[in-house]
Amino acid sequence: MKRIEYATFGPGGNSESFYADGKKSTTDAPLWVKNFGLDAYEYEAGNGIAAGDATLKKIGDAARECGILMSLHTPYFISLSGVDPEKRLKSIDYISRSLHAAELLGADTIVIHAGSAAKITREEAMKLAADTLEKNLEVNGDTDIRMGIETMGKVNQLGNLDEVIELCRLLPKYHPVVDFGHLNARHIGSYFTDCDSYRAVFDKIANVLGDEYAFNLHCHFSKIEYTGAGEKRHLTFADTVYGPEFEPLAEAIIREGVAPRIICESDGTMAEDALNMKNIYRQKGENI
Repeated sequence: MKRIEYATFGPGGNSESFYADGKKSTTDAPLWVKNFGLDAYEYEAGNGIAAGDATLKKIGDAARECGILMSLHTPYFISLSGVDPEKRLKSIDYISRSLHAAELLGADTIVIHAGSAAKITREEAMKLAADTLEKNLEVNGDTDIRMGIETMGKVNQLGNLDEVIELCRLLPKYHPVVDFGHLNARHIGSYFTDCDSYRAVFDKIANVLGDEYAFNLHCHFSKIEYTGAGEKRHLTFADTVYGPEFEPLAEAIIREGVAPRIICESDGTMAEDALNMKNIYRQKGENI
């Protein structure tokens, strides 16, 4: 993956304003995102990869022409920690298909959900996930595309920060994907309170995995409503009840000297909120 020296921002999927501008196909997304003032785009394949190879290549060609950094979110039904061996093998197949799509898109990163820990202990879930990830390397270990394990928002899901880091420590081919909204939601809004609480995430990743894992960290950010069980639903930056807040993260990025890619997953306003983050980051950089 090419080293980028500054934080970059983009939407996860197409915002409502994309369609309001008369756009109907994701093949138009890279140019639209560039003209909007953003740097990156995450192709959302959570419900499966429906587009054909020709369409994916067309999107990728447009992204390369526009200089838009691409990533792909793999299907939600991947379960690294599933107790059914067949389901875990099927998950490896989904990862293979996602890597193929990512190559056509020119994406340098895919984002993978770890699975559930609802019906088994977290220790058992971690062992199953590590086994699935190890078997996946037997099939997909030669890829140059960064395979990311995402932190999750529900308490009964596998994927708190320590679990994601541990999986990446055991199998260094994988990289953490930090979803700040998810972490905040699974800790009932108490995880991120100031700049230092954000800095601690980058420091922990750097200390355990190495500086390069933290420097160009792939991230998600959105405000998320939560209950006692964690994540309930994604919100927009207009929300004033739930967090987390981006301003202290922008300060943390600058003070840490890191250059993450931050994909916004707001509910329908992901482009607008991504641009808001980019502007805050720039303003903080001028004042710190």
